[in-house]
Amino acid sequence: MNHYKHLADSVVYSTRGLKAALIHKAPSLKLIGEGRSAFAFRINGTNLVLKVFFPQFEKVAEEEAGIYKELAGNPFFPTLHEAGSNYLVMDYVRGMTLYQCLVNGMPIAAGHIDEVDHALKLVREKGLNPSDIHLRNIIITPEDEVKLIDVARFRQAKQCSQWEDLKSAFYKYYRHERFPKKMPEPAMNLIAYFYKKGLLPSIN
Repeated sequence: MNHYKHLADSVVYSTRGLKAALIHKAPSLKLIGEGRSAFAFRINGTNLVLKVFFPQFEKVAEEEAGIYKELAGNPFFPTLHEAGSNYLVMDYVRGMTLYQCLVNGMPIAAGHIDEVDHALKLVREKGLNPSDIHLRNIIITPEDEVKLIDVARFRQAKQCSQWEDLKSAFYKYYRHERFPKKMPEPAMNLIAYFYKKGLLPSIN
């Protein structure tokens, strides 16, 4: 049996409503991320991530694999190494997400914002429509480089304003000398909740 498929098949979980709880996994898997459609694990002793999708999201796994293949060679995205019906194997990206930077007080520079803009420009040149670009999908590596993850929605037709909203907030608020560069996680989650509900005033 394929090694990565064997690892993916070891993942057992239960669901309650929209939440999934991990029950079992292979010992070589370390849980590093939980989302609405999948769990993400680092494979011990490697620089690889195994992303295991829940059965109802297998189409998302296929879509994301296809997009990663289109982005092959783009230095701003992890390399896809293998894809199965319900899993992806890709590079493990070291670093902190922009969300973690804000929670931990790690500075975010204008150069990081410019790099994200450049990465998205390269995506559009492939005929894709970068969407769902939020604080948890952008990583600053220890080498001070920018990486983006989670590309499943890069083919959607609808225009997504998330990145433009984040960029506007960076220049209008974050760079202000009195803006707190470290924010408690509950406050971050509350801001995200109000944003998703459309309850924040426009900043553009």
